[in-house]
Amino acid sequence: MTEASLRSATDGGAGVLELLRLFNGNGDAREQYIGQRLEKARTIEPVLRAFEYLPPCIDLQSGVLSGIPVGIKDIIATKDMPTTNGSAVYRDHIPAADAWIVERLRQLGATIFGKTVSTEFAWRHPGPTTNPWNRGHTPGGSSSGSAAAVAAGLVPLALGTQTLGSIIRPAAFNGVIGFKPSFGSIPRTGVHHLSQSLDHVGFFARRVDDIALAMSLLAGASDSDPHGSGPPPGFTIDINTGLQPLDRPRFAVLRFAKWSKAEPEQQNAFNAAVAKLREAGATIEEIEWPELDEQNWSTINTILASEASVIFSDLVARYPDRTSDRLKELVASGMNYSAHDYLAAKMTQKRLQLEFPAQLRGFDAVVTLPAFGEAPKSLGYTGDAEYCAPWTLLGVPALSLPIGFGRIGLPLGMQIVGACREDVRTLRVAKWAEATLNFAVRIPEI
Repeated sequence: MTEASLRSATDGGAGVLELLRLFNGNGDAREQYIGQRLEKARTIEPVLRAFEYLPPCIDLQSGVLSGIPVGIKDIIATKDMPTTNGSAVYRDHIPAADAWIVERLRQLGATIFGKTVSTEFAWRHPGPTTNPWNRGHTPGGSSSGSAAAVAAGLVPLALGTQTLGSIIRPAAFNGVIGFKPSFGSIPRTGVHHLSQSLDHVGFFARRVDDIALAMSLLAGASDSDPHGSGPPPGFTIDINTGLQPLDRPRFAVLRFAKWSKAEPEQQNAFNAAVAKLREAGATIEEIEWPELDEQNWSTINTILASEASVIFSDLVARYPDRTSDRLKELVASGMNYSAHDYLAAKMTQKRLQLEFPAQLRGFDAVVTLPAFGEAPKSLGYTGDAEYCAPWTLLGVPALSLPIGFGRIGLPLGMQIVGACREDVRTLRVAKWAEATLNFAVRIPEI
């Protein structure tokens, strides 16, 4: 690969599959590419602040993903880099072992590029990361650094987690693809929990194909994660051709009552994207599911706060000066719920999960919003997760796809949701939508 082709690929935001094809066994090209990414990261990091830690140097490893730099959210353990969990309590903490998914990435030859900024324990106290499209706006949370690093072209793949909306929302705010797989598809061993029955590990990338490749290589099961369900069936990704799109899929459009709160530009971009999908041959039908709309937010927050209070109550008691007010408020909220409240919420979750297949019958996927519009101004608020929470509660695959820009030039997205364990079908639908909408997001100037 020539210097010109390498720079063209990286400047244009090349995806993982594109890079693997360009490398084609060329170790020098891999090393050159990694060096360029590290140089760029160090150059723009004073402004972007996407990384909690960047290593002084990087060694290439052999394997399927050799030469591919991956950003690791800083609640995911790395044995050779600090894992701060976004908290002053863990400022100098280096774990004894890698998280399951980090160990798997190393086995595949991927480069662990650095630790990306997370909000404190993946909750609402934000880190310093700025939105690469406008440094006065949030990148979203809690996977702030991972989304911003992919959007800025520093890495083609990054790990995130979602307990409410922490992959889908920042993906939309940064103009990249974010994917939350079916619950339990990726073991969370070595990932700091916020809520054990809601936490998902997922990905940020620039192409649907790259998400599919990551899932094919990284989904798995581990006895150390009792909530694991193992990899969804059917993943076979050809590096040369990628995932086969699902032609002319059937979409259920679900707006929810909160649609009126969405910014006009977000509504218009969504409606235009739906119209384009219909013109390309997709079946489009509006549906409603009032029970999910009315019950999901209180249900998921009862579960999350109850479980988080068990995880963090001792920590905030021991370190009141090193834990945020937001974390203390979460613990206090969880302790106010009774066992009856928690069990009732878990029963509601299960009932809604069992009802979803009937709601999706006759359709390949739901399309809805990932957020209410552009990323909010200021870094103190990471955005509203109300459009993401239903799908986290149900544990189903969800993907955010860029579809346009808003009034002040920040990205807007569309969310595509599939049936539980139908991750392959969901990604095939998303690839068809990606090609149909043909919306290429450039790398922002920083």
